[in-house]
Amino acid sequence: MQVLTVPNAITFARVLSVPVAVWLILNGHLTWAFWWFVAAGVSDALDGFIARSFRSRSKLGGYLDPAADKLLLVATYVALGMEGFLPLWLVVLVVTRDIIIVGGVTVLHLMRERLAMQPLVVGKLNTFAQLALAALVLAVAGPGVGLDFWIGPATWLVALTASWSLLAYVSRGVLILRTREKAS
Repeated sequence: MQVLTVPNAITFARVLSVPVAVWLILNGHLTWAFWWFVAAGVSDALDGFIARSFRSRSKLGGYLDPAADKLLLVATYVALGMEGFLPLWLVVLVVTRDIIIVGGVTVLHLMRERLAMQPLVVGKLNTFAQLALAALVLAVAGPGVGLDFWIGPATWLVALTASWSLLAYVSRGVLILRTREKAS
């Protein structure tokens, strides 16, 4: 298994950037935090492009890339929530959703279920909504982009897609378990 690939190095750098992003938010450097967050997003697109274009996909990258994305999002949401830029109920919903999904995947993996790491469309929609809301909040609080009006609707969109995707993933897990039970 090839571990040291350019996409994996970029993804690992994104993981290492998470504490910096949190520090910037917690210390009021929101313009820097915005640009740091944008750079992380660009690195995510770049590592994916390189992996596809140069056929340097790896099993490690298949796990590391979404983990890096989730780590950045969860840490950013927690920091924004701690600083009062996001409502705590939304932070709890987003974090709880991810804990339940990761917990469910772990349980299924421990039960030796073969899982295709294919996110559901609603999961991708939720990730996009979460990224957009975090970027929007940082852009408004940092550089002062005058899009304050969109924070409320974007917050509710994240809440809706997080709830919907949680239900979809839990339903998928239950279906896998029922199928396994019938096969036994």
